[in-house]
Amino acid sequence: MRTYLDHNATSPLRAEARAAMIAAMDVVGNPSSVHAEGRVAKGLIETARAQVAEAVGASGADVVFTSGATEAAALALAGRGLRAAPVEHDAVHAWVDPSLPVVDGAVVVDEPARSTVQLANSETGIVQNLPQGLAVSDITQGFGRVPFAFSWAGVQMVFLSAHKFGGPKGVGALIFPQGTDVAARIKGGGQEMGRRSGTENVVAIAGMGAAALAAQADLAAGKWDRIAKLRNILEKGIEAAENETIFVGKDLMRLPNTSCFVTPGWKGETQVMAMDLAGFAVSAGSACSSGKVKVPRVLRALGLDDAAAAGALRVSLGIETTEDEVMRFVRAWTEKRVRRRVA
Repeated sequence: MRTYLDHNATSPLRAEARAAMIAAMDVVGNPSSVHAEGRVAKGLIETARAQVAEAVGASGADVVFTSGATEAAALALAGRGLRAAPVEHDAVHAWVDPSLPVVDGAVVVDEPARSTVQLANSETGIVQNLPQGLAVSDITQGFGRVPFAFSWAGVQMVFLSAHKFGGPKGVGALIFPQGTDVAARIKGGGQEMGRRSGTENVVAIAGMGAAALAAQADLAAGKWDRIAKLRNILEKGIEAAENETIFVGKDLMRLPNTSCFVTPGWKGETQVMAMDLAGFAVSAGSACSSGKVKVPRVLRALGLDDAAAAGALRVSLGIETTEDEVMRFVRAWTEKRVRRRVA
């Protein structure tokens, strides 16, 4: 029996998203066409646009659909000369000056209007306190898991990706106030209000809109509170089995579903393989870094040296994760750890 505990990499498709996507598959029109069929397709996009805006608390803002958070980051950040911290995702680091300091897990921002700060880190789950007037924020991991609204966050632009909250892969969005000058990077037919040309992925966009509302409803209903308790149970179980294990960001505000822990002398990649064989899907870091030998930038920024960071494992729970699944993981991990000591 397989148990999926890698929800920060991607989350299962929500029933609401699946239903919206199946319905959209029967719509034949091109959303740029003016005939009835085209208007139906365009209507699906505009419905999803309104759904995403509502879910993110961005009434009156522009929502531009993209192929994902990576493209949205490029659209938001390219050519702006913003600063960021070393803990940001690679999609952000490609466009910024990574010189903002990190002190005790918190990104220190002296000029918010010239900076970009993530809402939450995908590897550690650490949540940042976003300063008012911030230029851009990557809310990909935090949306639907911690409270956030564009209307009160005071951020000029945010971006996110559907598959992190139960939508389909391959679709994301950039959100900003109406009238903001955002130069297109993909030019052509002028779709998406001239900011992102190319025929829209109607099916995926419909799924994103439905998933966004469902994710926000789950957060409002307090469903992640149960997951935070399961995360704490998991960490107590691991700590009881190995008192040398370090839980990254344990005393800081974290995503309710995320535990990143470091076990000295046991490489994260080795743990991932061992747990995979035991039937559990977990990771050693960001899914976008899988298969790459690279400097553990995020953990180094938090004060861990390379040797320690190499022993990091990330377990990220989902809204449907059960206590039985968590306890089975703890038992399997403990068994693997004991066998390694004996060997």
